[in-house]
Amino acid sequence: MNKNSSIKKVMPVLFGFFIMGFVDVVGISTNYVKQDFKLSDTLANLLPMMLFLWFAVLSVPTGLLMNRLGRKNTVIISMCITLLAMLVPLISYNFIMVLITFSLLGIGNTIIQVSLNPLLSNVVRGDRLTSSLTLGQFIKAIASFLGPIIAGVAAGSFGNWKLIFPIFAAITVISGLWLFTTQIHEEPIINSSSSFGGSLGLLKDRVILLLFLGIVFVVGVDVGLNTTIPKFLMERCNIPLEKAGLGTSLYFAARTLGTFAGAILLVKLSGRKFFMVSMIAAIPIMVVMLLTGNLWVILSMVFLMGLAVANVFAIIFSAALKRRPDRANEISGILIMGLIGGAIIPLIMGIVSDSFRQTGGMAVLIVPLVYLLFSAYKMEKE
Repeated sequence: MNKNSSIKKVMPVLFGFFIMGFVDVVGISTNYVKQDFKLSDTLANLLPMMLFLWFAVLSVPTGLLMNRLGRKNTVIISMCITLLAMLVPLISYNFIMVLITFSLLGIGNTIIQVSLNPLLSNVVRGDRLTSSLTLGQFIKAIASFLGPIIAGVAAGSFGNWKLIFPIFAAITVISGLWLFTTQIHEEPIINSSSSFGGSLGLLKDRVILLLFLGIVFVVGVDVGLNTTIPKFLMERCNIPLEKAGLGTSLYFAARTLGTFAGAILLVKLSGRKFFMVSMIAAIPIMVVMLLTGNLWVILSMVFLMGLAVANVFAIIFSAALKRRPDRANEISGILIMGLIGGAIIPLIMGIVSDSFRQTGGMAVLIVPLVYLLFSAYKMEKE
């Protein structure tokens, strides 16, 4: 395969990470839906729960389905479901339809998260996989960064934040057609007869279990920040949602910058050491954020937190795929099941916030950050 041919195969796969980034629209959407329907924090945080619940339910079955249908076909199915999710709120906008929208988005995103990462390994050499996965996370972060901006502009200029959905629908169609028309060779899967129990049995490997829990907690931190930063800024700094929502964009801008830098640095640096340094920085950053009431200090900490967590997901995912490349589909399904952390931790934060305000909710994130530091340390010992 020549270089130009390789790039032609890599580009549509990498662009699929942009569609993967639509999952993060749940953060700003939760804030607008809460405002539109006058919801409590606990009820509003049902949105990320409805979305991320599917990662626990469908991840392992998707890994098994991928053995039969192939990785590319599975990604295309996910894009069709994502397109449907983008169309539902345009048909009717009420709380039940919003729950249906984010359930469909959760189903589509579960499938693409499970299938797209292994598909990338079909078009990228093994020694470049970590940096390529990080580049994919960079592209995903661009979508995450743009979501709150598009919603804010739509709300401020057109009085309708939901215009974000037809824009994302059009992008999904373009991505799906691009990938569909690209020829990608996939090696036949030896373990095509793997079972659900056999896949879960991979968690008996203590390293895979460590990495799985790392995914649970890093996604919990990411979604927790995504959904809570605007509410935290509104409470601490007394600013309206349209401006507070830009705090989420700042976080994703930092993640975008961090993943871009990571894609370059991780070609040469140890992913595990990079992970450890990131977590050593993240914990004091969170503490400062909780203790200050100054808008610019909070925004600075939000930016630094985005840099700190930007590459953790890709580092963990790459480490797992490299440990058992013969079971890549099932490993991917197991790890993506860990995205249930994006439902559990924000729900806990919402419950705490209703009793102890947004500061209490944000303080919950110290626990997963401490675990991530522990897991980085354990990875160093492996």
